Amino acid sequence: MYIDLEGVDLCREGSLSILTLLIDTGIPTRRIHLIDVHILGAQAFNTSGVKGKTLKDILQNEKIPKVFFDVRNDSDALFAHFGVALQGVEDVQLMESATRRTTASRKFLSGLAKCVEENVFVSLGDRASWKQVKEKGERLFKKEHGGSYEVFNQRPIPEDIISYCVGDVQYLPELHDRFWKTQAFRWRDLVNEESMKRVSASHKPEYRPHGSDRAMAPWNEDQNRTLDEWNWVPPPRDYFDEDDNWDFDEDDGWDDDGPTSCRDIISSWDYDYYYSD
Repeated sequence: MYIDLEGVDLCREGSLSILTLLIDTGIPTRRIHLIDVHILGAQAFNTSGVKGKTLKDILQNEKIPKVFFDVRNDSDALFAHFGVALQGVEDVQLMESATRRTTASRKFLSGLAKCVEENVFVSLGDRASWKQVKEKGERLFKKEHGGSYEVFNQRPIPEDIISYCVGDVQYLPELHDRFWKTQAFRWRDLVNEESMKRVSASHKPEYRPHGSDRAMAPWNEDQNRTLDEWNWVPPPRDYFDEDDNWDFDEDDGWDDDGPTSCRDIISSWDYDYYYSD
């Protein structure tokens, strides 16, 4: 399941308005649901389904993978307002960072738009449409465009906000598969460990939901050294490099003793069998 949250200053200091949930069952048509947390409140997480499980039960079940893009403030809001302690989190933002080849290239984290642009292989038209939907939604809530985050609490939910929420999870399956399926278990364990560190940190009183340091990757020196080793790719060889020595005239330990005859390649027994003097 792929999840994203929206709200007014989404964190412990603000509020949670919408939970977007993409269920990928492996069939061509994916199902995306918007859960109206602003209206439902705690009922959104505590209401049991036909099997007696609540959404809170599912979110806290470590055996059910939950894929986020930057889980930090989502986890903070869920825990602070509804007591939901996420388990089984796989953070795509950390996956993308961990695939980069060098420590220097991993210094800063990437946002969702950049990850989609560089790692999701769709037509230019589809990518442009996705980007346009995201930009239209942002104009409704970003202050620099005259918007307000209160738009997430407007009911009925504006169509542009619905489309924006859908866009936040639309390509998470492709990103997850691109980074996850090509990596070894040790790489996955490292990313999962760091993902859960994000969740744990978001529960602490000293957690800061805002700040410039949030753009920095979390990898320490040992982790970076390990990732450098795992991600190292040998440079391609230039078979036409002028510096390569392809002079076969030099003495390389092989002596040419003259023309090759059938006796050089056929054993004595076979020679007597096939030929007679």
